[in-house]
Order: sequence, then structure tokens, then C-alpha cells
Amino acid sequence: MKSLTETVEQRPWVGWLLFLATVLAVVAVGLMAASIIERRQETFRVDLVQPIDEWEPRNAVWGANFPRQYESYMQTRRMDFQSLHHGSVEIDYLERYPYRVVLWAGYPFSRDYKQGRGHYYAVEDVRQSLRTTVESLPGTCWTCKSTDAPRVMAEIGPEAFYASNIMEMGPQIVNHIGCQDCHDPRGMDLRVTRPALVEALARQGKDINDATHQEMRSLVCAQCHVEYYFAGEGNYLVFPWDKGYAAEEMEAYFDEKAFADWIHPLSRAPMIKAQHPDYELYMTGVHAQRGVSCADCHMPYKSQGAQKFTDHHLRSPLADVANSCQVCHRESEATLIQDVYTRQNRVKQLMLLVEEALAFAHIEAKAAWDAGATEPEMEAILQLIRHAQWRWDWVAAANGVGIHSPGEASRVLGTAIQKAETARRKITRVLFANGVTEPVPIPDLSTKELAQAYVGLDMEAIRAIKERQNREDFPVWDAAAAEREAQLPERLKADAPRFRQ
Repeated sequence: MKSLTETVEQRPWVGWLLFLATVLAVVAVGLMAASIIERRQETFRVDLVQPIDEWEPRNAVWGANFPRQYESYMQTRRMDFQSLHHGSVEIDYLERYPYRVVLWAGYPFSRDYKQGRGHYYAVEDVRQSLRTTVESLPGTCWTCKSTDAPRVMAEIGPEAFYASNIMEMGPQIVNHIGCQDCHDPRGMDLRVTRPALVEALARQGKDINDATHQEMRSLVCAQCHVEYYFAGEGNYLVFPWDKGYAAEEMEAYFDEKAFADWIHPLSRAPMIKAQHPDYELYMTGVHAQRGVSCADCHMPYKSQGAQKFTDHHLRSPLADVANSCQVCHRESEATLIQDVYTRQNRVKQLMLLVEEALAFAHIEAKAAWDAGATEPEMEAILQLIRHAQWRWDWVAAANGVGIHSPGEASRVLGTAIQKAETARRKITRVLFANGVTEPVPIPDLSTKELAQAYVGLDMEAIRAIKERQNREDFPVWDAAAAEREAQLPERLKADAPRFRQ
């Protein structure tokens, strides 16, 4: 048998073939190594430029170690993207949808309800909302608005934090949502910093420590983008997931506990206010079924030079379709955006039908009470109104106009329409039985101002309270925060909260 050397001498082309094969093998191995290294960047550990304490709330301290992530996160200040329905621009929902004032009569949301801006504005938006002119609100309201919340909970315990007053806790809450909310400073692993999520999963028989990295890329969002309520006199924060994530399952949970956020002053129905059940709606949709996380769409990977990292500019995927959607979907950007708008338009159409029916139901129920209706006559009607509005709000309060699960959103809104219209038919019978044979007159609700006047809100007095808070309370909070953070290094002061700039 001839040696390789002899073979190459007799057939030179064999040598060239071996050379090319070797080159191709080296290139293939190099590409594989590069791919592996690229994908390991997410878990790559570096020596920290500046040590980070366990509950460090200041984002700039983290940013000194992770400038790319920090710089992209600070883009949440931007308010220049507007999609067909939402985006990062400020939207006054009550001005756009005045019937909602009637739906939330007797509850702070009838005073003021605006689209949440970027995470950077979380603390400022709470301060400036006319809802927080109700100064008896609990400290629990700060839970998801600031990296200071986990810090204070670690110091005094969740129970004391929840049981505090929103004004009492104000001086402690100055740093907007940020790094510490989702990351462990010792290794940058994703972590949950709000006990309500851990407790809710535990009641389902799940251990947060068993969650995979991909699951954590949604669970860190589920700390806050969820439905919740305040339980008991201590206003303990609870996620109502014991029976499941669906609207009907949470509705049954609340009914079983006879829980109500408030009693509607017109219809006298015991109402439930949905917060922002984004995670719950997402869990009923196809993306959750396929293992797609919140971060995959709202925080896609990006590259700067040879560095690949997660884009922390949390925003609508429609602002970055190429990186958010087209990683999986091969349709054109225009087609994908139009698909989203088509689904959102259908959900929005149903949503508006429910709003009108519910506003009329509350007004007609008031007319029935005024006509002498009895509690037995109204009991079933009030339950229908309660359920219809809860199901409407389960979709309306979630971000994205139902896009996280458009099929489920439409189904739930369909049941809300059915319940609201059934309530109205039953009210007609009660009215007739009590001598009212003409249709109940519906007031002019074409503007936010008219609707607020109808439900008895003194908006001038409410705005005066906010002006006083801005003039007297918030400067005191800022002074106390500045004293507490007096050791903040000079080079990090650029990240001082917006309201202190």
C-alpha cells in the first residue's frame, strides 16, 4: 500500500484536494466556535468596574459595569414612536374614550387614566397622575414602579411596605424601574424581586427556582405586568392565579372571596378593576404555547461590533420588526404590521361595543334603583354588570389591544357583550315593573369633561390637590432622597431621576 506522500507525488491533485478539505474543515470549526462564543455572551461574566450591592437601586451604578445595556435602557425616555393604537406617546384614554369615566365612576381611574410611558417615567407618572390625589392609597401602589421597592422591602419586610401609606413611602421611592428589578448583581442572572409572583406560583405548586432561563425571560416581566389586588386591611399584594390565568378563572376566584375593589355609585354593583393582565393574556396565546418569551419580542438581541447583547430599550415590537418579528416570521415588515393592525382593529371594535353597553347599563341600573327597585330584583343584574365589566377590563387594561392573544381577547369580549346586554334587558323588566315605561335618557357623554361632571367629579378641586403636592410634598421627598443618596459619586449623578434634573 502506498504512503500518502507517494500518492501525492504521483497524483498532485490529491494534495490539493486534501489542502482544500483541510481549509474547509478549519473554516467550519471556526464558524462553529464563533457561533458558540456569540451565544455564550448572554451568560458571560466580567469583573465589575464598580461593585454592586445586593439591593442597589441606582441604575447608573449598574450602567458603569454594563454600558451597552444601560444606554439602551435609557432609551425608554423616548416618546417618539406611535403605532396605530399605542406606542410610546402619551395618550389620555378618558379623553379618547369618555364612556370609561362612567365605567369607573367612584374609582380613581375616572379622574385620570393615561397610557403608561417608558419605564424611565414610572415614578414620575405615579406622582403626576390625578389618581394619586387620593392620599389614602397604600404603599403597595409603589411595588412595581421603582428599584427602591425591593430595597425597602428587604429593610422592613413586604408586610410593612404594603401596610404603609403611598405618601409616607414617597420619599423612599425615587429611582425608576431598572436593572435591579430583574438581575442578580452577583452574576447578572435573571431573578424575581417581588414576592407576590413567587407566592402566586407557589400556590400553583410551582417553585420559581425550577424555572428555566427562557421562562425567566417572561417571569421577570410577570412581576408587574399582571392582574393583582390588595388583600385584607394590610393591603397585601396578591396575584389571583389560584384557579388559572383565564378571565373566567380569575373572576371565579374573586367571586369566591366576595372581593370588590369598589361599589359603583350609579349601579351599586360590586366591581373589580383589572390592572394590566399582560402575562395572563399572553399565557392563553400561541407565543406562550410555542415557548416564545416576552423578552424575545420586546427586548430582542442586537449587536454592536462583535458584541451581541439584549436590547434593553423595552418597547413595542412594531418599532423594530426586523429584530423582533422577522427572526421567526418570514413575511415582509409591511405584511406583519398589517396583520397586527387587523387583529387589533377587531378586538378594538368589540371593546368599544362593550364600553357603550356597560355605560348604559350603569345609568339604567341607577334609574331602576331610583324607581324603587329592590335588592332581590337587582341582584342578578349587578352580577352580570360586574362580570361583563371585569371581562372587558381584562382585555382593555392589558397592553397591546389584545395582540398577545387576539383569539382569546375576542372570545372574552364576546361574553362581555352578551352579559352586558342581558343585564340591560333585565333592567328594562325591573323598570317596567316599577312603573317606568319610557327609555331611560342617556346624558351627553361625548367628552371626558361632560362624563366627569355627570358622575359628580370636582376636577378643579382634584387638580388643586395635585398642584399642592407638586408644590409642597414632592420637594420634601426629593430632599430626603438626596440626603439618603448623598454618597452618590459625582460621575453617576447623570442618572438622577427625571424629576430631580
